Amino acid sequence: MRINIVNGENMEILIDKIPEDLAVDSEILSIINTTVEKIGQLYAVEDSEVSITITDNDNIHLMNKQYRNIDRPTDVLSFALNEGQEPEITGGPSTNILGDIIISFEKVQEQAADYGHSLKRELAFLTTHGMLHLLGYDHIEEKDRIEMRKEEEFVMQQLGIER
Repeated sequence: MRINIVNGENMEILIDKIPEDLAVDSEILSIINTTVEKIGQLYAVEDSEVSITITDNDNIHLMNKQYRNIDRPTDVLSFALNEGQEPEITGGPSTNILGDIIISFEKVQEQAADYGHSLKRELAFLTTHGMLHLLGYDHIEEKDRIEMRKEEEFVMQQLGIER
């Protein structure tokens, strides 16, 4: 069920929730929208689209097992559509579809409590983490992890959200 479509300056942000009865209010949507828009501005992402699904631990657990072969829930999954050597499509729409981000809202709540963060900070951080993956950042190798962490902190500072 699509619950929000935002046409921002730089990109279209599509937000869905699964299951449909997941309690997600307008403040949550605003945090996601603001974070994605800020990243679009900071990284000069134009004419793009990103799809974000807010879900629960059960659903993200299934996806984590299916796509990563990890049998537990996680906080955020990202599926970039611009990875690898894809052929250029001519004559299609000019929109750059970045990919999909799945966020477990239950994990957001759990981790905010565990880390002593506000819900806003944890949600903005996980949205940032997912967006950076879509933009090509990774954290498998230590040097990449350090670079990605630096970018995450930069975005959070630009959002005015401190630890």
